[in-house]
Amino acid sequence: MANTQKTAIVTGASQGIGAAVVRAFLERGYNVVGTSRNATKSAELMASDKLVLVDGDIGYASTARTVVDATIRKFGSIDAVVNNAGIFSAKPFTDYSADDFGALVSTNLEGYIFITQFAVKQMLAQKSGGSVTAITSSLVGNPIGGLPVSLPMITKGGLEAITRSLASEYSKEHIRFNAVAPGVVDTPLHKNNPKEFLKTLSPMGTISSSEDIASAVVYLTESRHITGEVLHVDGGAHNGKW
Repeated sequence: MANTQKTAIVTGASQGIGAAVVRAFLERGYNVVGTSRNATKSAELMASDKLVLVDGDIGYASTARTVVDATIRKFGSIDAVVNNAGIFSAKPFTDYSADDFGALVSTNLEGYIFITQFAVKQMLAQKSGGSVTAITSSLVGNPIGGLPVSLPMITKGGLEAITRSLASEYSKEHIRFNAVAPGVVDTPLHKNNPKEFLKTLSPMGTISSSEDIASAVVYLTESRHITGEVLHVDGGAHNGKW
């Protein structure tokens, strides 16, 4: 059984993978703070004594500060962070604009950095360890020629790099850093994509559910001897050509 006093922060929480992660933690007795631009309007989540929803753009340090302050004020501690918030776009490399790149950096990288800095400071003060999990992509390690996503993968690859660095930096304090690298997941992001095409992007010919990713997140969060790991949940796509 999970310690019912543990508290997790989940970014990008209003739908899809983020909402599934929130539900998974709640089912295991965690207190949860979920944040996204429109978290309080989520059709999948409802605030309660165990769930606080905070609106805001996680790419801003001020939003990250607000989320951490709300967590401490309501629950008194931070034991886990899941950096799920992210944006993704596919287009030829030469078609990406400076604004495209700025948006990717803001949400995918700054959205990780600011909340994690504040949370780690709190974990250090608590002296009881902690867990930080990023959501990356199997395309970081196994690009697919028909999917031109070079700029998003700069950011997702950066998350895997910082995960490994921070795992070493804070190992003595027992603050663990890991990542989950999904393949294709059945989320609103793919609502207009043909399912049969999406199935071809996995060697198993299957599409992951948000709950599949949430299970991996919970596993890493609660595995006290796993750190610096990238766990692929992609039907084997990271293994290469199929």
